[in-house]
Amino acid sequence: MKRILLVLLILSLAVPAIADQQKPGKGVEVQPARATWNTGYFQEALVSAGLKELGYDVQDPKELTNPLFYQSLALGDLDYWTNGWFPVHDGQLPRNFYEKGEKIGYVVKSGGLQGYLVSKRDVEKFNIKSLEDFKRPEVKEAFDANGDGKADLTACPAGWGCEGTIAHHMEVYDLDDHINLIKASYAASMADALARYNSGKPAFFYTWAPNWTIFKFKPGEDVVWMNVPEINPTEAQLPMVDRLTVSGIEGAVSDPVKLGFVVADIRVVANKEFLAANPAAKEFFKVFTLPLADINAQNTLMQDGEKSESDIEHHVKAWITKNQATWNGWLEAARKAAI
Repeated sequence: MKRILLVLLILSLAVPAIADQQKPGKGVEVQPARATWNTGYFQEALVSAGLKELGYDVQDPKELTNPLFYQSLALGDLDYWTNGWFPVHDGQLPRNFYEKGEKIGYVVKSGGLQGYLVSKRDVEKFNIKSLEDFKRPEVKEAFDANGDGKADLTACPAGWGCEGTIAHHMEVYDLDDHINLIKASYAASMADALARYNSGKPAFFYTWAPNWTIFKFKPGEDVVWMNVPEINPTEAQLPMVDRLTVSGIEGAVSDPVKLGFVVADIRVVANKEFLAANPAAKEFFKVFTLPLADINAQNTLMQDGEKSESDIEHHVKAWITKNQATWNGWLEAARKAAI
């Protein structure tokens, strides 16, 4: 009888220990943030779901502009976000940021892309290698939808950050007399471009990734990332000039490809004190990574109308179910880090 009681006592003590190992974040309140662009909501929701499974009490994310997030993180008001784009965001960090904040892991390495895409069938038909080819009469004629003698490019609406870079390209590559910039509503202009493409006509547009556009237009199948004629950076791009050319981009017209826009790594950025006190969360941030195609697919669902918080929660659950083994591996790594 004494042995039985001893075994029961040992078991009763072991159960809470096992439970604690499964939920190393139990009792810890976490305050995340997310960016103001909805193409970044998915990864924030996935990371929050992971931390919740680790026992953390994760609050609703605060939606902030980039500079305000980095300032708030440095002040200790926030714990992390998954929307760091580097080196693009380096100039937005407050002084002495790295005393308080840390970049950790790679949500998508070289996943923050921007550039020009051209329909693959027309690239092959006209042997288009860079924007320079849009000076050729037969190329301009093929891509001229309104009859003004210029190739039509779906570009950035007025006021967007990309507008200045595109204007710079038009000037330094002497393209103003050859390319017509369409600056109307981006969503409407891209819908028109997609309809034209589906009817057999050429497509030429600016976009970024992650984004629904490169789910509807698949690089390497429907479109290709296009070169600028040469690297001629804007003043803001000078410190990041080595990130204007990149290798290994799926669906690029060449390898490496001269995009003319800075290629960014999408990373988690977290408060150092939070990371030190929460090794399980730190490890989860470190191992968490997503295929760019998966983010594009989810962004497309949002573009098609599934954009409520409940919709995003459903997308998260569906992704976890589809990738359960990977998900379980991340959680196990996080739990081991906490022992």
